[in-house]
Amino acid sequence: MSRLARFEEYRYIGTRDTMRVYDCDDDREYEELSRRVVEEGLMGRNLLQSFAPDTLDEARNRGFKGFRISAAR
Repeated sequence: MSRLARFEEYRYIGTRDTMRVYDCDDDREYEELSRRVVEEGLMGRNLLQSFAPDTLDEARNRGFKGFRISAAR
C-alpha cells in the first residue's frame, strides 16, 4: 500500500486540474498519480485534494470522477 508524502492517511487523492480521483491502493493508479506529481509538480502547485471521509463517494460528491488508465493514455 503506497501513499504520497503529506497524504499518508488517505486512500483517495484527487487532482484539481483534471478533477480525477486516484485510488492509492490500486498499484496502476498510484503509479500514474506519482508520475504526475513528480513530472507536473502537482504538490507544489497545490493541485492535490484529499477527502473526508476518505471515500470514493465523497470524491464524487465534490465533482471528481474516477481515474481510468485506458482513458489517460
